[in-house]
Amino acid sequence: MHQRKMKLRSSIIFICILAYVNVTAFSEELSAYDVLEKYDLPVGLLPQGATGYELNEKNGQFTAYLNGTCYFSVQSYELKYKSTIKGVISKGKLAKLKGVRVKVELLWLKIVEVTREGDDLQFSLGVASAVFSVDSFSESPQCGCGFDCNNLSQNGHVSSL
Repeated sequence: MHQRKMKLRSSIIFICILAYVNVTAFSEELSAYDVLEKYDLPVGLLPQGATGYELNEKNGQFTAYLNGTCYFSVQSYELKYKSTIKGVISKGKLAKLKGVRVKVELLWLKIVEVTREGDDLQFSLGVASAVFSVDSFSESPQCGCGFDCNNLSQNGHVSSL
């Protein structure tokens, strides 16, 4: 009888520990921004409000989801993010990127790859590229206003679509 009580008590303790581990693991689920940081990329590559993501750690397939299409301006650049952004993520690199465009002159061009090289990020448009400081992407821009949300009346984009 005493041995049976000990087994029962051990079983209850084991179940409690198992439940605690599962609750802790569930509460520590990563966000899309956490995934970027895990791969040594800055959070500002995605605008605020990412609603979720999918990641295949075996092949690096990464998909991030937004509430809708997102437009905003940063410095002299206009950017457009579709509601679904896809690519292949690896340490310091987002390749085969789909769903992000930048307006250059009068043309909307696809950003196809982002590569971190030390303290710089190189953005490839396929035929051309541009380099910016990683520090410029330490914060996520907001759909509709980028980083200039206090001057909405001067910015033609007031919300995500």
